[in-house]
Amino acid sequence: MTSAAARPAVLTELDGDVWRITLDRPETGNAIDPQLAAELAAGFRARPDPARTVLLLANGPRFSVGGDVRLFAAADDPSRVVGQLAEEWHGVVRAALYSPVPVVAGVQGAVAGAAVGLIGACDIVLCARSTKIRPAYGAIGLSPDGGTSWALTRALGAPRTLDLCLTNGSLTAAEAHAAGLVARLVEDEEVHDAAITLAHAVAAGPVRAMVRTRSLVRQAAITTLEQQLDEEARLIAESAGDPEGREGIRAFVEKRSPDFRDAR
Repeated sequence: MTSAAARPAVLTELDGDVWRITLDRPETGNAIDPQLAAELAAGFRARPDPARTVLLLANGPRFSVGGDVRLFAAADDPSRVVGQLAEEWHGVVRAALYSPVPVVAGVQGAVAGAAVGLIGACDIVLCARSTKIRPAYGAIGLSPDGGTSWALTRALGAPRTLDLCLTNGSLTAAEAHAAGLVARLVEDEEVHDAAITLAHAVAAGPVRAMVRTRSLVRQAAITTLEQQLDEEARLIAESAGDPEGREGIRAFVEKRSPDFRDAR
């Protein structure tokens, strides 16, 4: 039998023009350790040029339970081990946040700890209805990492985020959806298929315009209206000069569906 350490923690596959990245440590709840963090970062970097969307999934009943607490408990110097893992995981979060193509995620079961920050860095998150989202740091005497405090505060606001984190609370999928932490709710048994279908639909669209849109949406909370208007003007002009924009406008006038895949 192959040991867990001897097999990949993350699987990658090119499915048409979707780059599928799958966490594959179901026996640990896809707990985050140095191997999983390194392989997930490598998975984002390895996206082939034909892939127009990244799809993030996880095998097993839980998307990710967060950091590997057993690893922390066994460490002679937990400060060093936890700090190093946080730095490595932050590289993963940045890879999702600044991906040159849209990132879709499908999550189920449990999303805890640093995995909350990861889904906060994805562009569209589909969530199975029975999923529980829990920061969980307070239960083990730690403060958040992985962008979790950023993702939760942007979605919930500071008072609700503090309540959630300081009381070791959790969000249901419905609560996360109502707050805007996840985009869509789907039935548990449909989450992977629905995420795959959505990822292919996104890949058929104007992905460069989508990335510009993502930039505008993310900066909107920290810019003035004047700054936002200036950036919108700059980016829509850039989009109009892009082959995607030219194809979209031409297709509209010609009353046909645009072919963004060949607009290069």
